[in-house]
Amino acid sequence: MTSPEPSERYSDVAIALHWLLAVAWVAAFFVGLYMTGLKLSPSRIRLFNWHKWAGVSILLLSVFRLGWRWTHRAPALPVTLGALQRGAAEWTHRLMYLLFFLIPLSGWAYSSAVGFPVVWFGKIPLPDFVPVDKDLARFFQQAHAISSYLIAALVALHAAAAMEHHFLRRDTVLTSMLPARGRAAVMDLTQGESQEHG
Repeated sequence: MTSPEPSERYSDVAIALHWLLAVAWVAAFFVGLYMTGLKLSPSRIRLFNWHKWAGVSILLLSVFRLGWRWTHRAPALPVTLGALQRGAAEWTHRLMYLLFFLIPLSGWAYSSAVGFPVVWFGKIPLPDFVPVDKDLARFFQQAHAISSYLIAALVALHAAAAMEHHFLRRDTVLTSMLPARGRAAVMDLTQGESQEHG
């Protein structure tokens, strides 16, 4: 059931999903960059398999996260934000959610199109939802790469905005997505800096 009023911070489940997916996305992105530069070898094959397993896991976690977001209202944005800033924040989040699905699905489709089925954790074979086709493989490979770089740029922008909110605007946007211990540590650090500059 949806909460009638937004709270000051995200729920523990939302916070856990946010940081779990953040770590998974960053790891998968850099492994993807690294493995594409390797020559054909057992290590390259292992990394490709790991990358595909991570992608399927990210896809499933993203489904759960989106469902959680639909049924649990996020904290309200600071009232000091103008309409343009609110619109930018909303559409950035929408685009990121779209990419949460587009990136793993395009990777899965690419793997199918080149004729390498995805076997999740080497145990669960997943269906190929596109036929083996060189042109399709090229298309999905490019879509996967472009969308991966796009989300990397959005993540950097997202992190920079969170820092700007915390250190310049001094609002609760960053701390609302931190677990209790991390929130306390960040608040102590901020208060210490304020006293030094006071």
